Amino acid sequence: MSRIEHLGDPVQHFWLTRSVARSLGLSFSEAMAEGHISQSEYAALVTRCRRCPHVAACQDWLGNEGLSASAAPGFCANAGVLDRLRDAAKRRSRGRAI
Repeated sequence: MSRIEHLGDPVQHFWLTRSVARSLGLSFSEAMAEGHISQSEYAALVTRCRRCPHVAACQDWLGNEGLSASAAPGFCANAGVLDRLRDAAKRRSRGRAI
């Protein structure tokens, strides 16, 4: 017997995923244009967020710490990917600085 999995609202989780990324200084549009993340990887981030039970904690984090975040919140299902993208973006920006 297969298990039915509940997924959260796609619109809400789309915006939560983008908001956490933005708080880290990330733009998914830029990351995709530069080949650092594919469209399917981006969709997987939103789907992973839709499975997350920490929606209220995420909203609180965004409201309190999101403006000056140095890392994704520890409870975030996408923290590893977001932090990797953030680190790569920092390396690229340092390479452009003259």
